[in-house]
Amino acid sequence: MKFLRVDMKTKTVKTEDVPPAYRGLGGRGLTSILVNDEVPPGCDPLGPENRMVFAPGLLTGTALVNTSRISIGAKSPLTGGIKESNVGGTVPAALGKLGITAVVVEGQAPEGELYVLRIDARGEAALEAANECKGMRTYALVEKLLGTYGEKNGVLCIGPAGEFLMSSASIQSSDADGRPCRAAGRGGLGAVMGSKGLKALVVDLTGKSPDALADPEAFKEQAKAFAEILRKNPFTGQMMPALGTAGLVSAVNSLGAFPSYNATQGTLEGWEKVSGEALAQMIQDRGGKTSHMGCTQCILHCSNDFVDEKGGFVTSSLEYETIWSMGGMTGIVDLDAIARLDRLADDIGLDTMNTGVALAVAMDAGYRPFGDAEAALEMMEEIGRGTDMGKILGNGPAAVGKHFNHHRVPVVKNQSIAAYDPRGMQGNGVTYATSPMGADHTAGNLVGQYLGRALDPLSPEGQVEASRNAQIAMAALDCTGICLLAGTVLGNPKVLDVFLKLIAAKTGEDIDAKGWGDMGIRVLKAERAFNRNAGFTSRDDRLPEFFREEPLPPHNKTFLVPDEELDSIFDF
Repeated sequence: MKFLRVDMKTKTVKTEDVPPAYRGLGGRGLTSILVNDEVPPGCDPLGPENRMVFAPGLLTGTALVNTSRISIGAKSPLTGGIKESNVGGTVPAALGKLGITAVVVEGQAPEGELYVLRIDARGEAALEAANECKGMRTYALVEKLLGTYGEKNGVLCIGPAGEFLMSSASIQSSDADGRPCRAAGRGGLGAVMGSKGLKALVVDLTGKSPDALADPEAFKEQAKAFAEILRKNPFTGQMMPALGTAGLVSAVNSLGAFPSYNATQGTLEGWEKVSGEALAQMIQDRGGKTSHMGCTQCILHCSNDFVDEKGGFVTSSLEYETIWSMGGMTGIVDLDAIARLDRLADDIGLDTMNTGVALAVAMDAGYRPFGDAEAALEMMEEIGRGTDMGKILGNGPAAVGKHFNHHRVPVVKNQSIAAYDPRGMQGNGVTYATSPMGADHTAGNLVGQYLGRALDPLSPEGQVEASRNAQIAMAALDCTGICLLAGTVLGNPKVLDVFLKLIAAKTGEDIDAKGWGDMGIRVLKAERAFNRNAGFTSRDDRLPEFFREEPLPPHNKTFLVPDEELDSIFDF
């Protein structure tokens, strides 16, 4: 167990044992608690006092399937509060297999200087000058870095958006095929990385010095059982390999909760053209891959390889949230155009969600017409070039709304909502409003409860409790390094027991269901404490007024959960 402390000002890297206060933590738990401890809440997110924390999950680097996830934490330039953004690919498992609990980056390189942090197979790290990489988009950058350091390396990197310090800038992660198509998208953390003068982390994939397991035999037994559970589960074992997350397009449209045309409709006209079924058929007809392993040790294969009419690779993976943001919100029902927009977002280094909603707000304000794919592609290229309008678009929907003086801006804490309208899924609206992260699709998503008819999506009743429980569970899950999709099976108490035994076999400390919940609560308390000290109040835990004032077709509902109930959600 070790920290790598990287000082960009002095260009030094120090290795230290994990301080006692952070032992037993991983992923989001480690990033949020360390940021709360070490980052001044009032600091400039793009200044030298902010720190970036790259923390693999508690189980990342072990043999457990679907655990190649890393949390990246800092103060967000988008929300002004604490932020954790989660991504898969190859780097997380590589860091775990080197026994690296976290990489903590502080300070700033001298203006105009750019660096790569190289971590070799022994876990030794050094900053290397990378000024020749300035302005490079991520696909060309990763090709260059793998050519320099070797194919058996993983990369976390930023594109031009990060160097331009745009608030929608992502951190791109290389997948199992060495392509930068995984994204830690939310919160503008790519801009924080750019402000540090750090273009990329390059990590050797062949390291073999993971932290020791407390009980290797028990871990092996429970890991085998958990993998079998995932294979037999209808969602993780069947739907995900067949359709991926894009399978949700038809489901959420059927609920009238698919925010379209900048959240003025709950269904998308022509949705069947961009559904998971249509996507899978198109990929199959063109010779792409409908089932693809994007992240190390994944057995769900929820990823896909989208190819053009000639069979040439375009992007991976074309997922539900991107189909929504670049398609539903903009009114574009052309999968080829959406795939090109997704590829551009990855290449420029942008959160597809925040950026797609930014395009939609601009369209809604009359800057370009809904459904105009070429206009959307042109706007993306403006972001990539850093033009005046590109910078506005690249700073997200709130910046676009301010520029056009447009009232319909679907954000909370400046971060865009996700692909579930809060008027059609009231509990998701509660999560959007109250999550310390800003509007978010992973912080406490209740779509499964709505599709399973366990909760009425249109009634305010029971939504706060459901959101609270989901936010606690997700905060705990994000500590472990297991992917969200694999984590869906943990709602079954027997499966959760298997998972908790895995944690115990790793750490040597028993944990029960109450301890699991306590872990999530501890993380949420740290995050809320940081935001409170940064100046956040209950007024920041609100949806935009238009959600309460403008009924959403086809149900013609508004957001109905009272403010006083929102304010009670974290009374634990």
